[in-house]
Amino acid sequence: MATITASPPRVGLPALLKSPAVRKLLLLALAAAILVPLANARWASGSWPTALTVDFSEPLAKASDWIIDNRDSHPLFLYFFGHVSNVVVIAVRAVYLGLLAVGWAGVTALGALVAWRVAGVRLALGTGVAFLACGLLGMWVPTMQTLALMVVAVLASVLVGAVLGLAAGLSDRMDRVLRPVLDTMQVLPAFAYLLPVVLVFGIGVPAAVLATVIYAAPPMARLTSLGLRGADKEVLEAVESLGSTARQRLLTARIPLARKELLLGLNQTIMMALSMAVIAAVIGAGGLGDRVYQALASVDVGAALAAGIPIVLLAVVLDRVTGAAGERLGAEPEPRQGLGWLYALVAFAAVAVAGRLVGRLDWPESWVVGIAEPVNRAVDWMTAHLYSGVPVIGGTADWAGHFTTWVLDPMRDGLQGLPWWSVLLIVAALAWVIGTWRTALTAVLAMAAIGVLGVWKPSLDTLSQVLAAVAVTLVLGFATGIAAARSDRLERLLRPVLDVFQTMPQFVYLIPVVALFGVGRAPAVAAAIVYALPAVVRITTQGLRQVDPAALESSSSLGATSWQQLRQVQLPLARPALLLAVNQGLVLVLAVVVIGGLVGGGALGYDVVFGLAQGDLATGLVAGGAIVCLGLMLDRVTQPTERRAKKGA
Repeated sequence: MATITASPPRVGLPALLKSPAVRKLLLLALAAAILVPLANARWASGSWPTALTVDFSEPLAKASDWIIDNRDSHPLFLYFFGHVSNVVVIAVRAVYLGLLAVGWAGVTALGALVAWRVAGVRLALGTGVAFLACGLLGMWVPTMQTLALMVVAVLASVLVGAVLGLAAGLSDRMDRVLRPVLDTMQVLPAFAYLLPVVLVFGIGVPAAVLATVIYAAPPMARLTSLGLRGADKEVLEAVESLGSTARQRLLTARIPLARKELLLGLNQTIMMALSMAVIAAVIGAGGLGDRVYQALASVDVGAALAAGIPIVLLAVVLDRVTGAAGERLGAEPEPRQGLGWLYALVAFAAVAVAGRLVGRLDWPESWVVGIAEPVNRAVDWMTAHLYSGVPVIGGTADWAGHFTTWVLDPMRDGLQGLPWWSVLLIVAALAWVIGTWRTALTAVLAMAAIGVLGVWKPSLDTLSQVLAAVAVTLVLGFATGIAAARSDRLERLLRPVLDVFQTMPQFVYLIPVVALFGVGRAPAVAAAIVYALPAVVRITTQGLRQVDPAALESSSSLGATSWQQLRQVQLPLARPALLLAVNQGLVLVLAVVVIGGLVGGGALGYDVVFGLAQGDLATGLVAGGAIVCLGLMLDRVTQPTERRAKKGA
């Protein structure tokens, strides 16, 4: 008797058409079949039509000239911007003189005692060591200058961000209005902020502080709004049932329930303000950023490291202290907590007074340890032995040349060789397949706006660098994140390394990269990869570790191997986190690729830097606007997938 084997069920065309992605692709194919021949007949050359370009140079040049001509006479500048500038200068100077009056011992004691009361003895010792390291590196005065600017900028950023977040958190209409504004503020490169601020306030501390506020306020606004909107509805209903007013509900329920989000917003604001401290040195911020910027100009890796280490130490300390404060929110108060703060205050006052009595307010010069010379010798050795002529594998200059020739040039030429309408069609297809028609429309309009601004080819050059950097970042980041998620020891080893790389200012990455790879697009891409990699690794590791243990136990009981568990359980369940990693990688890479214009990255980054250096408002703002559009397009192509994945999870 013959054995009848059942054949596997076939997927028919009607079943296939039930897939939303397939239906979207079919509609796009139909639209392309109709529109592509028409577009090809109308715009055969493929380059962006001049008729669809708007020249903004003349109106922007007129606006720039008007600002320059009226900056010293118009009432708007005399009675508003002038007063704002004076308040900023007075505030920064007051904080700076206060820090100098307390002396190095007093500042160190204050930082350590605050860390002790907030986070414990271990972090207090680390904070004290961090401040002492700033002095040992000979950077005490620049550190105090940066700290004074940071205090004022962070306070202003928190105030502005909290007000905007309150408005967005309490009003749906305000939330819809502010969302695109905050999106633009976060995507717009920091260099693009500097030019209009400098035109209004001139070179100096006021421009640096206000540019930092614009850059650092959005995270506070977003997280404040998120905290207010995510407040427990049952608690709010209980408070309302007691007859409380809207103001009382806000002060007694909404804000206390959003404390963790508010503190996270403070943490993110501090981190972004510190990263802006170096960029703001271009417009006269002074402090540690100025030392890093001068070192970049002369490719002095040792001097850059000596100034970069204090910035990293400040960032790590502030991150740890604010993070520890967030973890303690809602916990039971310690007995005699107020007495502990009193002891800390008395100890700080005693140290500060003792420093004044012995005349040791300034850091002693004899205690400075110079690291610039040995670091530069090490860099010279690396350059001499690794830059070129390495047997078999070649040198770093060869790698940069090969990467440019084999990856960057083909990608740039391929994108620029595509007809403009085909680029828009590809963007529409990607955004619509993974999102909705609204996100596809937004992405297409953002991409079309780049052509209208007249910077189509430079934008595609920047896009090619971003895509190449993101591809390498995701390969390395996913591999490292998966390994760290599966090994506690590796995660512990990586944590301090990721902390340092994630808090280091963007400028600092450029200096060793230029020393090893030379000047060009490849060093800009390399710096972007190093800058974005920690975020991708962290998000990937966290996403994989948060997978439901019950799902892993179930698959293990069915005999699944470790590789099968990863491929069939962990990765699918961690899909929202992986897509968030892609989104964050794109945003961070774009930020550094733009700064790469300083080291020969060219394209839009060069236009932004050139506009700032020459005071050319038109060139700088047009390039900055194109970068915003590029970032908006990339964000919309990735972020909708994340939302849909969360809904489907």
